[in-house]
This record gives sequence, structure tokens and C-alpha cells, in this order.
Amino acid sequence: MSDQVEQWIAILSLAFPVAAFLWEFAIIGRKRLGHRVQMDTLAADAAGKPYAGVLNDMQHDGHQLKDPSFVLLRIENAGSAKIVSEDYLADPTDPYGIKVTFRARQVAAVVLTDPSQGVLRDFFFRSERYLADDGTERTRTVAKDGFSRDNIPEERTGIIRLPKVTLLRGAEYKVLVVLERWPEDTTKDPFPDPVVEGAEGPSRWYDPLVRLLRLKATRTESHVFASRPAWWVIWTLIVAVAVQAGFTLLVSDERRPPMDCVGGTLHLSGSTAFGPAVRAAAEDYLKRCEGADDLSIPLDDNPFKGSTDGVTDLDQAGKDAATAVGDGLGDHITFTDGVASDGHPRLVPKPVAFSVFTLVVNKDAGVENLSLAQIRDVFAGRVKNWTELGGNDVPVHLINRDPGSGTRRTLVAKVLADREPPQFTVTDCAALKAKQYGRCQVTSTDTMLNTTATTPGAIGYSEAAGVDDHKAAGRLVKLRIDGRQPTAEGVEDTNYPYWQTEYAYTYGEAPADSVAAAFLNFLTQQSGRDILHEHGHGLCSEAQNSGECRPI
Repeated sequence: MSDQVEQWIAILSLAFPVAAFLWEFAIIGRKRLGHRVQMDTLAADAAGKPYAGVLNDMQHDGHQLKDPSFVLLRIENAGSAKIVSEDYLADPTDPYGIKVTFRARQVAAVVLTDPSQGVLRDFFFRSERYLADDGTERTRTVAKDGFSRDNIPEERTGIIRLPKVTLLRGAEYKVLVVLERWPEDTTKDPFPDPVVEGAEGPSRWYDPLVRLLRLKATRTESHVFASRPAWWVIWTLIVAVAVQAGFTLLVSDERRPPMDCVGGTLHLSGSTAFGPAVRAAAEDYLKRCEGADDLSIPLDDNPFKGSTDGVTDLDQAGKDAATAVGDGLGDHITFTDGVASDGHPRLVPKPVAFSVFTLVVNKDAGVENLSLAQIRDVFAGRVKNWTELGGNDVPVHLINRDPGSGTRRTLVAKVLADREPPQFTVTDCAALKAKQYGRCQVTSTDTMLNTTATTPGAIGYSEAAGVDDHKAAGRLVKLRIDGRQPTAEGVEDTNYPYWQTEYAYTYGEAPADSVAAAFLNFLTQQSGRDILHEHGHGLCSEAQNSGECRPI
């Protein structure tokens, strides 16, 4: 249910901005006559300032103005289309289109100022010829009928009317109005704000639809950002985004199933180094797919026993199932450190990630950084004591994995220049003598780390992320190689050498509807990717350098 809700929220989150844009700019925004009161101030507020003394002496009709004030009104085309005379909400016979009412004030003077185009003046003024006292004919400028002022004593209001000006998109003009308090008023109350409105024309039954769709008529309104309907759309969008974010943050990701949960028993095996990450991903997959028909992934018997053993077991499982050529086994996956050995022609690889490995030494060795040449000398048996490399006076104890280990094969290929370490000197690492150089061999990563941590002067190797979480981490040091850190960033940024591509092998191509295909999709395309990241692995799909997940 939550997924459906999120989908609808996402759809609405996209639909509302589109609707808001169309509503604001294609419908109501076509014809919008906006106004802004840019100044409404008393002359007394400025009269006390330097050089403003003349404001105290302002007169009109032979008397000094009472509480004079100034209003600067800006009229603008705030829409996306040209405004013409027919667009004003006025009777076609009326010469004016906008009425501005000043309550508790009367108008002393009106001045047109700052038209965006000079031609706008022609809507306010005309020239007329008259006969002067000396008998000569002269020309003077007078206001047109649509531009006027009026004072109504009964209502204690002053009114100015503005003509039906044709305004191109973005055009504007300003009107400066000088006002005073009505002479009979004895109060000093603040003046109410001016009221700006379009003149009302005759009532017609279709006027509401015309005004709603802005097919012709324009409303005179204060326009600062968006219309009220547009604000509702904007706030609805904000709420939708907040709700969707709440689903993302508050609905537990663990409760969201993978895109496909397929029933059946899935057998995993292979690399001991990559095993912890795959195990964690498998456990997460089982939790997310809880309730899927007969889904199980046996993990209790430690199926990760090494890359070579995993490949051998997978090959045998395919043969036991008598899988025909062209078909695939859908319930087995083996993970290997690097490419599997030859002799398994039915196995199909898929690069998944690249694992970073590290050399580990017992703290008593007293070393933290070695060059490639020094490491090769150690594993060739040419260094017997750590003092030879600047460390403590402790004999070298070389702990190796068995030859089937992918971690060992990677060490040989990437660090030791394809030279195998010499044969062990003792078969049991417990038989190493504390004050004598020696070599031994173990069969698992966990045993490798435990042995290295408890044997003074010991050196071994492991998957890098597993060292920090190991119970013996306090006695181990992860070696830098030529100063380069054993991390995924070290691989990509500084060419840290000890890493390997982790491959997922199936017997033939796993059927698309099989549990093996579903789990691989989860591991490489869904939440399993995060688990691989958490275990310190770089993803092949995200590698900056394609060489880090080279094709076979």
C-alpha cells in the first residue's frame, strides 16, 4: 500500500507544478493588470529633514494643505499578454478603466510619472487650441476624460480615475498623488490604505466564466509574486513533497521488499573473503522477502569455504542436476576472488564488485608501511627478522592460506609478481617457535587473523574490511603498500595493488524467474549494493576505472 501511495504522491508532485505553470501563465496570467503602492507617506514625516522646509508651505486653492501626504502608485501589465481597452472591466462607454479611492483624504494634485514608453502619455493628455487674452491662438495640454480626480465630501473620500491604457507585456506607468486630510476632520488617525479597483461594467450572465479564464477581462490586483490560486497550488506541492519525504525517511527501509522475491532454496558458496558481505546481503534478502513461498538460503553450516571449493561444488551440483546444455541451474551461486580456474566450461561469471585485500602484521613486528620489493623479499623467505626492514627485533613468522584460496591467488598475482611463497616449515601454526623464523598455512580468513594476532612477528593477509571488525583487530596492523591505503578509494585514486574482482558464478545462465537471478539482481541493482558498500567493497557498476572490474 505504501508503494502505491508514494507513486501517487510522485505523480501529483509532477502534475501540480505543471498545472501551476499553466494556471499562472497560460490562464490567469494572460491578462493581469497589477498595481503596487510604492509610497504612502505623510509630508510631516519628512518636513523635519534637511532641505525639506518647503513641505510645510504646500498650498491648494489658496489654503495650506492639512496633513499633506503623498502616494506613488505603480500600474503594470503583470501578465503574459497585451492589455487593450476592451480588457478593462468597465462599460465600453466609460473612458476610464481604473478607480483609486482614498478614504479620509481628498485629492489635491495628480501627476503622471515614469511611463515605460512615451506613447503612454497620449492616453492621459491631449492638446487643444484656445484663444489667449491678447487675441492670439495658442496650444495647451489638458487631461483626457479618462484621467480625472474627484472629491466626495459626504463620504470623506478622494478619487482618481485612470484611463484604459494599452499596455504591452511588462509595460508600466506611475501616478504621484498629493492628498490632504478633510478640513472638518479633527482626528489624527492614520489614513486607510488606498483601494484600487477596475471599474465595474454591466452585469452579464457569462462574466464569471470570462473572468475565471481571463479570456478577455482583467482584474486589477496587487501583484507581488503569484495569485491566490497559484499559492494554493504551491503549498499543495510543498505538502506533497513533505509527505513523500516522510515516507522515505520514516517508513523503515527494512520493510520494503525487493522488486522480485522468488521462492525456492538458494545455495551460496565460495570466497571466504567475500563471504561476510554475501551472508549479510542474504540475511537482508530473507528479511525483506519474509512471506515469500518456500524461500530459504542455508547459511548455518558456513558455506563459504574458499573460491576453489565453491567452484568445484557448483560444477558438481550442475552435473548432479543433469542440467542440459543451454539451460541453467537456478538455485546455486558461487562467489570467487578473481577468475575461476580452467576446466569448468559450463560456469558463467558476472563481475559484482572489487574486494580490497590487505597484508596484516602482528603489532610486535613494529612496521606499518612496506614497499612492494620488501614484501616480495618477506614472502620469498629472504627476510628472517623485522629489524632488517626497520622494525623490532622479532623473527618473521609467515602465515599463508592454502593454495585454493582466492585471497592467496590474488596476493601472488597482484603483489608477488606471480611467484608462489615457499613451502611451510611446520604443518601446524601452533608449532612455530617464538624466537625462530618459520612458515605455516591455514585454511580460512578467521584462522589467518587469529593466528597472526597471537603470534609475535607474524604476517598474513585478509580481506581489508574484515580486519577492523575482527575480535583480534587490536593486535593487528593493516600494512600500507608504498604508502597507499588498503581501501576502495586507494584502489581507484592511488592504484593500491592488492585487490581483486569478485565474480558471481552460476552453472549456465540462471533462468530469469529463478531465485538465483532474483538474488543477483538484489545484490547488484537493489539494496544489496548498500550492504556491499558497508563491507568496504567497490561496486563494478560504479567503478571510475573499468579496469577495476575487467571483463573476463
